[in-house]
Amino acid sequence: MERRNRSLKALSDLQYIDSLDSELRANQLLSWVEKNLSKNKIEDFDLDLESLKKLSELFYKNLNFLKNYRQSMKHQIKNQNKIREFLN
Repeated sequence: MERRNRSLKALSDLQYIDSLDSELRANQLLSWVEKNLSKNKIEDFDLDLESLKKLSELFYKNLNFLKNYRQSMKHQIKNQNKIREFLN
């Protein structure tokens, strides 16, 4: 029962994180992964089929978000470095 409650809480947290703005979302996703997947595997989640589908959809949606966010941050850093170089 404890594992099921922990799994439902993780799903609920991920649903909430999915609604946040980009920067906060990225930071919260990092925290979510550290909390829920650092000691346990995703296979250890105890959810019914519908909840498991929802978790997998959110997981991969946010994985793609993080990839895009990383590219965006790289681009912003590159532009800031160009501006800094120009100002020097």
